[in-house]
Amino acid sequence: MKRADILDTLTHPKPFDLVVVGGGATGLGVALDAALRGFSVALFESDDFAGGTSSRSTKLLHGGVRYLAQGNVALVREALAERTTVLNIAPHLAQPLPFVMPSYSWWQTPFYGIGLTLYDLMAGKAGLGRTEFLDRAKTLSALPGVRGDGLRGGVKYWDGQFDDARLALALARSAEAAGALILNHAKVDAIETLDGTDDASRGFVVKVSDRFSGRLMHLKSRCVVNATGVWVDALRQQAAPPGQAPAPMVSPSQGVHVVVDRDFMPGDHALLVPKTQDGRVLFAVPWLGKLILGTTDTPRQDLPREPDAFAEELRFIREEAGRVLSRPVRDEDIRSVWVGLRPLVAPPQGQGGATKVISREHTIVVDANGLVTVTGGKWTTYRAMAEDVLERCFAAGLLPRQGGHQTAGHRLVGAPVPASAQVPLHAAPGLHLFGALASEVAACPGALDELGMGLTEGMVRYAVRHEHACTVEDVLARRWRALFLDARQAAALAPAVARILAEEGAPDPDPAAFIALCARYLPISGR
Repeated sequence: MKRADILDTLTHPKPFDLVVVGGGATGLGVALDAALRGFSVALFESDDFAGGTSSRSTKLLHGGVRYLAQGNVALVREALAERTTVLNIAPHLAQPLPFVMPSYSWWQTPFYGIGLTLYDLMAGKAGLGRTEFLDRAKTLSALPGVRGDGLRGGVKYWDGQFDDARLALALARSAEAAGALILNHAKVDAIETLDGTDDASRGFVVKVSDRFSGRLMHLKSRCVVNATGVWVDALRQQAAPPGQAPAPMVSPSQGVHVVVDRDFMPGDHALLVPKTQDGRVLFAVPWLGKLILGTTDTPRQDLPREPDAFAEELRFIREEAGRVLSRPVRDEDIRSVWVGLRPLVAPPQGQGGATKVISREHTIVVDANGLVTVTGGKWTTYRAMAEDVLERCFAAGLLPRQGGHQTAGHRLVGAPVPASAQVPLHAAPGLHLFGALASEVAACPGALDELGMGLTEGMVRYAVRHEHACTVEDVLARRWRALFLDARQAAALAPAVARILAEEGAPDPDPAAFIALCARYLPISGR
């Protein structure tokens, strides 16, 4: 459905059963689940789909080895089951990936090997491959580029990786195909509670404004779900009656990722250091032709849309990578730096603590005015979170109970036929990322005219026509992951992409803001 048609529909809308605020993983998951159950659903995202945290993950679908070490067995078990579900419903965007933990002390291989064997046992039939103990030669073969001095061996295990922004887009398009109305770049300005005496007069009025035209829209909805990630507290406070502001739910944490060329570690295995010098975790993950290094876990109370990495975070990643890679990572080697804000569930008031130990599990609350808020959790468990949200809506009497569990087997838009061969996600980006929709993309004008980084003119036109892309950033950050792979090359592509957006009638084809953004995705010395 084209943007103009969506806006026209919202000018005089019928009441909705459910309005979802927030177009990240959780909100999109709720919208899809609710639409498949037969509810009338509208979803609004103030930026772009997955424009916040949901496009800035470590690109891993995992049960969480570190959560197992913390004793959080329930979270690990749920995530392992959900990992398999995501791999099945979007195999072109989510795939198994082998990991190796290199050992530099005699005790590390048996110690971590026992833990990872338990990880396998917990996965059961959902396991992706058995844990293997590797000698020094096999570890060097699996991790070319790893430091050989002092290396004793390693442990190999399996988890999953994915393209987070394109998976979010697949969720958005799947929700739309199921009947949901979805709109990005549309801000919810106010939520007003209707205190009626019956179902017809109860509910909410949701006031929405279009970023580009300024058009204002008022919608009535039986139920509203706040799935705005780290910003849930702001929406709760805005929707609360005067003098009844709720206590904060979120204790934000910042995670930084650094991208370098694959020649630092050119194999097809990821690397995991389970305990760095200060007790954190370090990943080196091959992804879309590059290598991701990360991440950090730094408390942060301000909530900018585009957070910057702190100098000490970049230093931590470079130093820890230098301990396990055979060559150091210099500023000039860094192709992109991105930062995600995690919506960790806040501890009870008066209890502090490092964000490494704050809960990664999700929390759902229903405020006195009936607003449902969900926060916390992780990408891997988005589908289970969505089911839990709707179950809470039923239990609170906000929606009538209707059948569920459809999303577990509902293949997302673009999912290829089962058992078909897939190009690995660690390969350079290409037409394969569109899955079963590749033929549609290939039919667009300019499908053979490459702009750079695997992106063609036809892909840009397809993004505007079918993928809700409105800006240069929408295309080069999330429809195509150029900004996250090489910020300099992304900036160079911006004028050509802007020209095509203008030809396609996109609402904001100006490249200037995106080119300025690209500079912020580089270390200060490289700007």
